Amino acid sequence: MIVEVKNETNRLRAVILGTAQSNGATPTAEEAYDPKSLEHILKGTYPLEKDMVLEMEAFEQVLKKYGVEVYRPEIIKDCNQIFTRDIGFVIDSKFIKANILPERENEFQAIEYIVEQIPSSQYIVPPTEVHIEGGDVMPWNDHIFIGTYKGEDYTHYKTARTNMAGVNFIKELFPNKIVKEFDLVKSNKEPRDNALHLDCCFQPVGTNKGIIYKGGFRNEKDYEYLVELFGKENLFHIEREEMYHMFSNIFSISPNVVVSERNFVRLNQWLRDNGFVVEEIPYSEISKQEGLLRCSTLPLRRD
Repeated sequence: MIVEVKNETNRLRAVILGTAQSNGATPTAEEAYDPKSLEHILKGTYPLEKDMVLEMEAFEQVLKKYGVEVYRPEIIKDCNQIFTRDIGFVIDSKFIKANILPERENEFQAIEYIVEQIPSSQYIVPPTEVHIEGGDVMPWNDHIFIGTYKGEDYTHYKTARTNMAGVNFIKELFPNKIVKEFDLVKSNKEPRDNALHLDCCFQPVGTNKGIIYKGGFRNEKDYEYLVELFGKENLFHIEREEMYHMFSNIFSISPNVVVSERNFVRLNQWLRDNGFVVEEIPYSEISKQEGLLRCSTLPLRRD
């Protein structure tokens, strides 16, 4: 199998889309991985499997409409396997296995039948001290953007998923790239103040545009770096509540085609005004787990 991903928006050819089948019972509050899931567990509004299955089927139909080869994980009974972005990622021609939360390790087993088709020379397994998840990693041509958390209390946050060892690992692996890390705001209890991954507060679209939430960055200089790189006029700035609903977590099929949640009215209009084809689907139930469209995908090959 050929894997090749140079950026977030080139024409998508092959992807692993997660699955909501056999998702398991509603977790307890103690089992929650993130504050948004916790919020819905406590409110009794945690999403139902049948609703999430329908949302993911709608996503798959759009991907296939554009001729994308869609792989799905093997079903593990009573296991949440929606967010494949967390468990691995491709940069250039290398597939990198993510070091994820130990409780989620079996999710990778469900995609091993796909990974085994990749040449062993292109398959990278980081050392144990490297914490890194795909939601924090964005290849962007000569750049690799990485979300991290630099606070000394890193171990206190279940929402801190990529450490500086992860950033340095990618720097060593890709010495010819500009690897830029971003120190993200974290919270275990308030989803409106938690950038779980970089794609919760930033994502490029098209060839020179992006969606951004200034409040997701602990250091304003990190935000300013992206403003200077993309140009303020090319960035769609989202508000705190829009970040909570995951406006920056849409998904690009090509430089001019994006898949977005149908309730993102303000964003979807901006995208259309800027020449994008917007494929709107329902995905609000899945978003209750602090993940959306980008989180549900693991791109394997883009043109």
